[in-house]
Amino acid sequence: MSGSQDAPPAHEASPTYERARAELEEVVHRLEAGGITLEESLTLWERGEALTRTCQAFLDGARARLDTARHAAAPASGGQPEDAQADA
Repeated sequence: MSGSQDAPPAHEASPTYERARAELEEVVHRLEAGGITLEESLTLWERGEALTRTCQAFLDGARARLDTARHAAAPASGGQPEDAQADA
């Protein structure tokens, strides 16, 4: 067995956005550097695509959390609490 198959790759552990992004940067660097076989390039490209989806999912989740927090913090009546409108 080769060394890369002895242990599960680091990307199979629960990734964080930062780890996925760092690995994606490394994949891009290796692809841009060249000097690898076509098969290695295809494998790296596929890994890059998967990492891109992972990063996008993290970003989409963060956006949803921000939108939820923003909507929860905004008054439902258009800017003033109902008590303040009644006093006006």
